[in-house]
Amino acid sequence: MASPQTDSAPACATWTIHCDGSAVPNPGRMGLGAVITAPDGTRHTLSQAPHATGCNNEAELRALMAALRALPMPQARTLQVYSDNSILVEQLGGTKPQPIARLAALFDEARALMASFEHVQLQWIPRHRNLEADALARAALGLPLKLPAKPTRRRR
Repeated sequence: MASPQTDSAPACATWTIHCDGSAVPNPGRMGLGAVITAPDGTRHTLSQAPHATGCNNEAELRALMAALRALPMPQARTLQVYSDNSILVEQLGGTKPQPIARLAALFDEARALMASFEHVQLQWIPRHRNLEADALARAALGLPLKLPAKPTRRRR
């Protein structure tokens, strides 16, 4: 059974997932994006627009689930997952957060998918470190890259 977060990783080769989801408007059409990197450095990208509507948290969750399903089994056993969605990381990361009733079944499905791997570690990262997955999610919806906000200078 997968342990969502632990301090020590097994000696197996680790696969990496950067995932992101978009909902436009929120809630609205969903776009899913992920970058999957094999232990040898080979990269695979995922960009999908499911024919459904949902909120941004649902899109983020569906992006993770699509990436997990895309991994080759049984080769992929140890995973490091990065997401810029703190709700996804909190809900799946082993703590006991307040459940989100509307998404409970999807979170249960994600937990079941994660349990099929030997070790899964989830980690929150800032949005600017997840730009490629974000671009793939937005591209699935036909949207341009969302550029980071430029710092503004204060007027005196």
